[in-house]
Amino acid sequence: MTRITPCLWYDGTAEQAANFYAGLFPDSSVDAVHRAPSDYPAGKAGDVLTVDFTVLRMKFMGLNGGPLFLFDEAVSFQVQTRDQEETDRYWNALIADGGAPSMCGWCKDKFGLSWQITPKALTDMMVSPDTAAARRAMEAMMTMGKIDIATLERAFRGERADDRR
Repeated sequence: MTRITPCLWYDGTAEQAANFYAGLFPDSSVDAVHRAPSDYPAGKAGDVLTVDFTVLRMKFMGLNGGPLFLFDEAVSFQVQTRDQEETDRYWNALIADGGAPSMCGWCKDKFGLSWQITPKALTDMMVSPDTAAARRAMEAMMTMGKIDIATLERAFRGERADDRR
């Protein structure tokens, strides 16, 4: 039995969100769809009330609670990526069809949920014992929307942006 399951409040789109995430990320699925047994403030009996789903092996529940509460950046999901291809794929899918890019690897999906698409290479650079190199990588990252690993690597090595060795 799971001891804690994050519950995400949607405005009638919990099932669509669960299907979107299950189709985008590996080790993800829509596990159950539960319909309301009676009318409730945001819907009618028979409407989808909650959706149990898994994203990257983590369990969630989506609740169709209505428009009262919205997602904001105080909660985001960080996804560590292996390479630029994976970074691009997730970033582009999340901002498509009504999502929005932000800074430093952050974006919002079309449901308003915030994500951080973070290449492992960035994390490795930020915790490097070479503090000057880590600083250069962080400063480069602060200028980015979607993370560009090659640009970070050049900054980490101390190369100028136009140095393409």
